[in-house]
Amino acid sequence: MKAGRKHMKKLAEERKLTVPDGECIMQVVSLRGSNIVEVMDAAGENSLALIPAKFQKTMWIKRGNFVLVDETGREQALESGSKITCLVTRVLFHEQVRQLQKSPEWPQIFRSTAIETCSASATIQSEQKESFGVSDDDDEDSDDGLPPLEANMNRAGMPEWRSGTDSDSESTS
Repeated sequence: MKAGRKHMKKLAEERKLTVPDGECIMQVVSLRGSNIVEVMDAAGENSLALIPAKFQKTMWIKRGNFVLVDETGREQALESGSKITCLVTRVLFHEQVRQLQKSPEWPQIFRSTAIETCSASATIQSEQKESFGVSDDDDEDSDDGLPPLEANMNRAGMPEWRSGTDSDSESTS
């Protein structure tokens, strides 16, 4: 494993997290492509942030995730006319978000959003388990301390097929 990935993996596993000076917690609003995301800060203002190349093929960011953003040069970028005003320094994972929610550093505007995101993913997971006939007892044994998986919204639901007996009985009548 290369040094860059090793250090990023170590940061991802880190449980205790504090927000350094000059950085703030923001939520990803939308993905713009070309390593650019639209983020919302604690004041509710949206801005564009650049994802550094070191995150390519190692970290994936999706809408609703929380990230640490360095916004020290924000005023200078706005004055110079640049649309990208900040830089993503860290992607926050499920356990890190849960730990930060308990601290006073967590912005008030995100308190209800994070709870809704976690409960929505839990609801989708329970619906998927019911549709596939998986019981919760089996899930507890294979958890291995990993954060819960989120539903893949890129897949369409299973199509419902009609049996051929219904159409045969109507045609013979």
